[in-house]
Amino acid sequence: MKVCLACSAGGHLSEMLQLKPFYGKRGHYFVTFRRPDSESLARNERVFFIERPARNPLLFIVNAFQSLAVLLKENPDLVVSTGADVALATCWWAKLLGKKVIYIESFCRPFVPGVTGKMVEPIADLFIVQWREVQKHYPKSVYGGPIF
Repeated sequence: MKVCLACSAGGHLSEMLQLKPFYGKRGHYFVTFRRPDSESLARNERVFFIERPARNPLLFIVNAFQSLAVLLKENPDLVVSTGADVALATCWWAKLLGKKVIYIESFCRPFVPGVTGKMVEPIADLFIVQWREVQKHYPKSVYGGPIF
């Protein structure tokens, strides 16, 4: 099984790294944007750097094409994402290509749903929340508890 790990740099990447017991023994690669922590990760892991949309429609278009190119090149079986914006197109393309999508809503979202989470939940095969309080906003979600 090959796993695409799609997430923003920073806290989302920190959350993803907590999942290494799951993905560490499988073929995997990361999709994120450039930042010191993600560049450091690239020293020991396969990392594809794509544009961060940051709610800019033009940058989202660039991100969407880059995301599709990586998915077509790597052909993963599964996409796992901890958010946020940089991973949105990867999740949607993956679903359109018949791949499984697991989304884990960020630890920093205890009460209010995130924008990316709201956009991915309808297509996610498994949508996990880390806080019970936010679960009411996501009808398809399951409570998984905190990653940290």
